[in-house]
Amino acid sequence: MSVEFTPSTQTELARFVSDNAVGERRTLSPVGGRTALYYGCSAEEPDTVVSLSELTRIIDYPARDMTITVESGIRIDALQATLAAERQRLPIDIAQAGRATLGGALATNTSGPRRFGYGTFRDFVIGISAVDAEGRLFKAGGRVVKNVAGYDICKLLVGSRGTIGIVSQVTLKLRPMVETSSLLWLSLPQFDDIERCLERLLTSDARPVAVEVLNPASARLIVASSRCDLPFESPVLCLGLEGSPSEVDWQIVTLIHELAPLGVKSEQRISEPEASRMWQALTEFQTCAGDPLTFQANIPPSRCMAFAAQATKLHVAVQVHAGNGIVIGQLPEEAATIEQANSILDVLRNMARFNAGISGSGNLVVLHCDSEWKALMPMCGDPEPAWPLMRQLKKAFDPHGLLNPGRFVDGVEAR
Repeated sequence: MSVEFTPSTQTELARFVSDNAVGERRTLSPVGGRTALYYGCSAEEPDTVVSLSELTRIIDYPARDMTITVESGIRIDALQATLAAERQRLPIDIAQAGRATLGGALATNTSGPRRFGYGTFRDFVIGISAVDAEGRLFKAGGRVVKNVAGYDICKLLVGSRGTIGIVSQVTLKLRPMVETSSLLWLSLPQFDDIERCLERLLTSDARPVAVEVLNPASARLIVASSRCDLPFESPVLCLGLEGSPSEVDWQIVTLIHELAPLGVKSEQRISEPEASRMWQALTEFQTCAGDPLTFQANIPPSRCMAFAAQATKLHVAVQVHAGNGIVIGQLPEEAATIEQANSILDVLRNMARFNAGISGSGNLVVLHCDSEWKALMPMCGDPEPAWPLMRQLKKAFDPHGLLNPGRFVDGVEAR
């Protein structure tokens, strides 16, 4: 059974990891809000859980520079509340913001609907401090936006799932808060009609920050979660708009005018306060309780609608971040056995991997499933060309395999 260590300072964290490296060499698993412990391959229980829940200090916040330096254990909602007091924000949608920590969200490279308009953590992390498996504190980047010195270790640590270093401190660049936010909910007969709308958006003067496509199953779940009175009987194109009131009004009028001739059955504008609930429902979709398995497929955007149509035939609820080629899917409750789940995943995995007959053009990973299924599921997807290099980096940063062993590409290799 794992023991737990909770350092109160970054120095204490480094000392503990250093003592462990020269002593017992117990395996370590860094945790924050524990919202993503199910990510990655099935691995043996670590000897020690290292909780960063007390590393929550704000180190520096020069609001005029629109940057902030904080310790990695800060909760996302607490971080956003601090920024909101200065009319600023980190425009990354992070599920379970009341529990999720900055370090955990960064380690899993969490993002959501606004990824289309604003990007991911790799676009906002400009400085980082971490402790390697030997207990050495190392830094990269800095506290200024135009810092280009050295290797980009910031991007290396984003998405590394705590396998090559324990992130202890992060410097972020920020964005101003927007004056208003609205969404446009468009119901269309078929995914082919949505495809034509997406093509029209490429030449539109409007600039949505989110382009979401929902099939009826996911639209029903999101409507229920947001408590908005909206139709969900057919596929939905949901567009997110932000800016000044006049900018948002103009974009909505423009989009309705441009897309109405392409088969739109109905359109509804979602304004505040309903808009905040809808943004949250779209963000939280991948964490919905009760589904036997949740997956993420990464495919070319041009193939998203064909993938969504196939998933719908298999009774899978899908949310498509259409501008980014990311599909979040939830298997139906009827897929109660691993054989039933794999029969659905095999079809979708092959479609992701061999889009347009091209091997390696996409992938599918499992975000969450029953713990007993993990050893037989593609938790990290099929092998990618970059994996050998990633394994070399893991061995260079963690030669004794002490940080989250077996959780990422080293776990795939062992399996």
